[in-house]
Amino acid sequence: MTDCAVKQCCSSKQPMQNTPINGKFTNHKFLIRGMDCASCAIKIQNALANVAKVKHVRVAFATERLFVSLDEDADPSLIRETVESIGFTLLDANAKEEEKPFWKAYSTFVLLASLMAISIIVMLLFPSMGEQTFFIATAIGTLPFAKKSFNQMKSGTWFGIETLMTVAALGALFLGENIEAGLVLLLFSLGEMLEGFAGRKARAGIKSLMQLTPDTVTRIVDGKREKIQVEFVIPGEVIEVLPGDRIPVDATIQSSIGTFDESALTGESIPVNRKKDEKVMAGCMVIDKPVTLVVESEPGNNAIDRIITLIEEAEESRAPIARMVDKFSSWYTPLVMAIAALVMVVPPLFMGAEWMPWVYKALTLLLIACPCALVVSIPAAVTSALTSASRSGALIKGGAALEQLKNVKVLAFDKTGTLTQGKPKVTTIISLAEDRNELLKLAASLEQGSSHPLAKAIIEHSKEYGIDLVEPETIKVINGRGIIGKVDNREISILAPRYVHSFIMGMNELKEAVEEIESQGNTVVVILEGMAPLGIIGMADTLREDAVDAINDLKKMGIRSVMLTGDNRRAAASIAGRLSIDYKAELLPEDKVKAIQDLQLQNSGAVAMVGDGINDAPALKMAELGIAMGRGSDVALETADAALTHEKLVKLPVMIKLSQKTAKITRQNIALALGINSFFLITTLFGVTGLMAAVLSDAGGTLLVTLNALRLMKQMKIE
Repeated sequence: MTDCAVKQCCSSKQPMQNTPINGKFTNHKFLIRGMDCASCAIKIQNALANVAKVKHVRVAFATERLFVSLDEDADPSLIRETVESIGFTLLDANAKEEEKPFWKAYSTFVLLASLMAISIIVMLLFPSMGEQTFFIATAIGTLPFAKKSFNQMKSGTWFGIETLMTVAALGALFLGENIEAGLVLLLFSLGEMLEGFAGRKARAGIKSLMQLTPDTVTRIVDGKREKIQVEFVIPGEVIEVLPGDRIPVDATIQSSIGTFDESALTGESIPVNRKKDEKVMAGCMVIDKPVTLVVESEPGNNAIDRIITLIEEAEESRAPIARMVDKFSSWYTPLVMAIAALVMVVPPLFMGAEWMPWVYKALTLLLIACPCALVVSIPAAVTSALTSASRSGALIKGGAALEQLKNVKVLAFDKTGTLTQGKPKVTTIISLAEDRNELLKLAASLEQGSSHPLAKAIIEHSKEYGIDLVEPETIKVINGRGIIGKVDNREISILAPRYVHSFIMGMNELKEAVEEIESQGNTVVVILEGMAPLGIIGMADTLREDAVDAINDLKKMGIRSVMLTGDNRRAAASIAGRLSIDYKAELLPEDKVKAIQDLQLQNSGAVAMVGDGINDAPALKMAELGIAMGRGSDVALETADAALTHEKLVKLPVMIKLSQKTAKITRQNIALALGINSFFLITTLFGVTGLMAAVLSDAGGTLLVTLNALRLMKQMKIE
């Protein structure tokens, strides 16, 4: 695995670094709390870009990290002051923060919901005081939005979504529509809370990835063992890792041989054997015996750290889909405010009209222009679509992912656990000098008690045939090679072909049988009695039952499928051939990222990645859309934009069709919302309609777009 380009992006276990750059600048790394979506990261970058002596700034939303380059003589406190002034919290890179309680994490929503609930109770008990209570509740609830809007204005963002909400709420309060004003703020804060919750779930996956490597390691110095923090080991030192533990650094094997579970990096469920001087990566688990290793990687630059950095880089290189309301408000809010101001001052100043009627008209216009129907139109359609998808076993994480689905032209699939079941099964048994059932009985009996995936496959296969197993009299495990023991007074051994004596493997019948089975993508073991071969058992990961149907449905929609796998070329070719799709094999995590980038350059539409392992996480993030399998790793599930909770690949075409239908409904809703608003804006200017029409247009428009959106749940319901 090659080093990542940005080496200074290290694990969160590292302390904050302040290092000189060419003697002129210093690098600073912080943690940011309070970001709800990618647009929050953009706001922070824009604010810091305007700070004097800031030469470079980068915000990694996926891992909540901030990287800033400052003039050597600059005071880092400027960074903290700027970030905190726009409503976010800045922490040192090595800070450990406890999880905030619900009421504190979502304080704005809790405040508004509590105030509105109190107001409703007061209105029911004391009707005469209801309006005043709602006025006070909404006025207090407006303060957080107004404060955030003011801070954003100071940092250069003049017309954000918070400004739109603040103006709309204050206008409604001025006209006496207190309940309307409160609901506008409450619904918006609910959306913000849900968006923030989704962001925190995504970051939880990255944190679990960071925890994949242990914090401590056993170092061997002059034959003595000492437990130390991983940050203090350096390349060239010798460490020891026990069975069941994960390797904390990239290293080379000093022991003679060892067996490792590398699924965290390659996604392949079958453990592999590594010999002396071979390299193993951080995150791999030792299987059978203690191993001594020579450290290769610098602190903060092991395989897991590089995967985290790849995720961060992919987050940045993939342009974030800005919320439509943010884009809309950037020009709509100032335009409406300008028109309202003209309506209020032009007739009294230049036409001799009375002030109060035109002030009333201007505020009515402002209330009509409050885009409640427009704000609701997209979330209503998205919520209906997401609900429909979840009923069918497809979890789509938000509107941006749903929107991107309709643009997918290429689907890249991981092999193991995605196109295949993810665990080996016996596919072939060839008897050479023994009855087939007896051969299976001998092999399964000897493998009893083993946790090796191949052993489990043999035992499971024997159960399917109802074969009664016997207890082996003796067992001897040959690390990384196989197993030897006595079953029914017979000396039986189960070995990988490469460890069978060359004289025995030279037998034509045995050699040809092994080569034939391996050419079909199987893993092979040879069963012997003494030096006599009894038979061969071939095992392979099996294709998912619905994989062929899913690929065919995608082809009919004009969507190309490609398989990206860390498995060997022979196994990959076997699976890809059965599906009639292209493939790339023997890929490490960064190779999969490169493959996704190549597909993005070669195709005009969006590229989606479907995977299930930790090794797939960078590629899932690099693709325009990442889709995880429901029983995949936590990191893959949290990194992805969608997940197949029932693990049915045939739902992929359905998800894409749902996205296309949602886009159509959304366009209809936007047209309805803008059409209603435009109509009543014109009639208000000409004095045809007034305040009541403004309230009815707002409520009616909201109701219409909601009902239209609900059609998605009916029409796209999947049996």
